[in-house]
Amino acid sequence: MSLSEKVRIKVPASTANLGPGFDTLGMALSLYAWIEMKQADRTSFHLFGDEMKGVPEDKSNLIYQVAQMVFDEAGVSVPELDISMYSEIPLTRGLGSSASAIVGALAAANALIGSPLPDGKLFDMATNLEKHPDNVGASLFGGIIAAAWDGNHADYVRIEPPANMETLVVIPDFHLSTTKAREALPKQISLSDAVYNISRSSLMTAALASGQLDLIGAAMRDRIHQPYRAALVPGMSEILDEAPNRGALGIALSGAGPTLIALIRRGDERTESLRTYLIETMKKEGITASSLLLQPDVNGVQVLNELQSISFMDMIRGEVTT
Repeated sequence: MSLSEKVRIKVPASTANLGPGFDTLGMALSLYAWIEMKQADRTSFHLFGDEMKGVPEDKSNLIYQVAQMVFDEAGVSVPELDISMYSEIPLTRGLGSSASAIVGALAAANALIGSPLPDGKLFDMATNLEKHPDNVGASLFGGIIAAAWDGNHADYVRIEPPANMETLVVIPDFHLSTTKAREALPKQISLSDAVYNISRSSLMTAALASGQLDLIGAAMRDRIHQPYRAALVPGMSEILDEAPNRGALGIALSGAGPTLIALIRRGDERTESLRTYLIETMKKEGITASSLLLQPDVNGVQVLNELQSISFMDMIRGEVTT
């Protein structure tokens, strides 16, 4: 097994659920984290960017821990690592920051030791860590992912995003942990609500696969998680009702929130007024928020072999465009 001196990877953010597809549907987004991993005599960390503040700089670091899982699975020992990371993915906002870190660490560690583990194995390992396949599948494979997890293995279908669709996200200026968001959910739901979501998740998947964007508004509705989480995100209920009347094809809570994601038609002249509406509605509730126009990412995690000759941060400066 050949060991590389160092590897660099780029991994996208993601949105999960897309409304009705709770823990099932995910999409990669054009917001990124970068990781450099090297063999070393002693483990050290170089963490850059505002989103890295407070991240552990010892062997409890998630990147280090996940890398060791890869080495153990492959039967290789690389106990000491030099890890650099820069991320523009906001933490605990519903844009898959933990999933991107997991996928990035898996991909970097696997590449460092000659890529002995296939993507399917990495997907199962990532899903086992994250406990749902939607975010990690999107960050690993890119595009839109429909996936099912049985506790051991994840099956998935990757859907190429419609070429004329992009997204507008509004990111409230507060953190919402996935644990807190999940605690808001009921232990049981009614049969009618289950059927409501199954039908819309099926329609959403078919609409995205066929590019029938006009169906997204009907398909993106949900009864099993968003109504219960609405109280955690001031302004959310109004936005879910009103945004489709202001240019959104559909809108949903992104993952566990608090970010909201609107799917929009590329080049729609109403996008700026929609952006203003989303920001102002949050402001009315006393919440400051920012917004980003993001494209679906179609590449998933990438190993950046061609960018090895320049420094890590010079590489980042050349890559970051947002």
